[in-house]
Amino acid sequence: MPKYSNLQVIQSALKAGSTSCEKLVDYYLARIEKQQALNIYIETFAEEARTRARALDQKYREAPSSVGPLFGMVVSIKDVLCYKDHKLSAASKMLHNFTASFSATAIERILAADAIIIGRTNCDEFAMGSANESSYYGPTRNAIDPTRVPGGSSGGSAVSVQADTCLAALGSDTGGSVRQPASFCGLVGMKPSYGRISRYGLLAYASSFDQIGIIANSVADTAILLEIMAGADEFDSTVSAEAVPAYSQHLSFPGKAKIAYFGEAMQHEGLDPEIKKQSFDFIEALRGAGHQVAAVDFEYLAYLVPSYYVLTMAEASSNLSRYDGVRYGHRTATATSLEEHYRKSRTEGFGEKVKRRIMLGTFVLSVGYYDAYFKKAQKARRLIQDRILQVLADYDFIIMPVTPSVAWKIGEKQGNPVEIYLSDIYTVLANLTGLPAIAFPLGKNKNGMPFGIQLMSAKFTEKNLLSFANTITQNLR
Repeated sequence: MPKYSNLQVIQSALKAGSTSCEKLVDYYLARIEKQQALNIYIETFAEEARTRARALDQKYREAPSSVGPLFGMVVSIKDVLCYKDHKLSAASKMLHNFTASFSATAIERILAADAIIIGRTNCDEFAMGSANESSYYGPTRNAIDPTRVPGGSSGGSAVSVQADTCLAALGSDTGGSVRQPASFCGLVGMKPSYGRISRYGLLAYASSFDQIGIIANSVADTAILLEIMAGADEFDSTVSAEAVPAYSQHLSFPGKAKIAYFGEAMQHEGLDPEIKKQSFDFIEALRGAGHQVAAVDFEYLAYLVPSYYVLTMAEASSNLSRYDGVRYGHRTATATSLEEHYRKSRTEGFGEKVKRRIMLGTFVLSVGYYDAYFKKAQKARRLIQDRILQVLADYDFIIMPVTPSVAWKIGEKQGNPVEIYLSDIYTVLANLTGLPAIAFPLGKNKNGMPFGIQLMSAKFTEKNLLSFANTITQNLR
């Protein structure tokens, strides 16, 4: 069976009778078996996927017009999304063998549109990480070079698409966890506006930052998935009730765009020279196509990562307090008192990275330090938001690299968490401001490792963002 790069090609093959949903599922399951060394999946839903595929094939035979818009799309889901009666662990010992009692709204919506879910993918524990090295189940490996990380925290989601074990993947993006692995794996990754997709059924890391995101081979597949999942939800008070455009029907950008970039970001000392050069080359290609591209000042670049980590660690400390071994989660077998029960259950259940973030989050929220850290970070977040809104009042998009480097070797940065935190310098901005951002492949370095570039736009302007990204990826690359 040929490798299918997008849903349109698959649906054409289904219509022509040259394949079927059952054959697609069998193909992807064979690919999963072949790629086990990459450690992509925590669990596959093989028989369930085959049964659903046969039912969808029957549905199509009986009434072709009755199938949903995602008919033929095989999807993987990150192990932080609830899927009723399926295991859910957030790649943590804390939730090992936990079973979800309901499905996330996003999951329900793609299933209603006739997608097939093939399995749950590996990730950093509780979605905290940039390398997919902190999973209870071991690291996922980059399919291009298995000695390298795939990025994180949605590393398994990215490699599931990269290694052709599914057509698209759902992940979560708290500070770049969809866009960064997409960049490391040569894929499209999108974080919608905060509130565009319901977070109901997404395990919380940092509630004011988290957003379900999409990883795919194409902008078009990203658009149709967003179109299906977005919109109001009575179970999530933070989701927007704003109407959802037909993103998949508006993938041609009309006219010319005004695009800003931050000189401070593009000239940052930590930016790899090859990425810098190809990013500037792409900016020149945009100018050559008639778009206006200009450098603007952004004086808060150095405050992005510190503000982001202070706030997300504080929210993580609060959100993860529920895992106490009493209501649910890992329960120690050796405690002799209630205090010891809490301490041992959480010490045994959480990995080192998660425990570090919980402790730091508790520290910045503590009496005597709240004003010095948490309150200042909130003020910095407001200043950053205000400045970005000023820029987007004059420009359609902001362009910048996704990552300062390509994927690093597994274990290379394990002893330096600050260096890993700084790798998020270009992605956390979209989460601090709640704005949509899309990453897409830009090039490869001399060793053949891919990297991407990203665009941001004003809140709830995904229609423009998707159409522009689709237009330039087709015309300029």
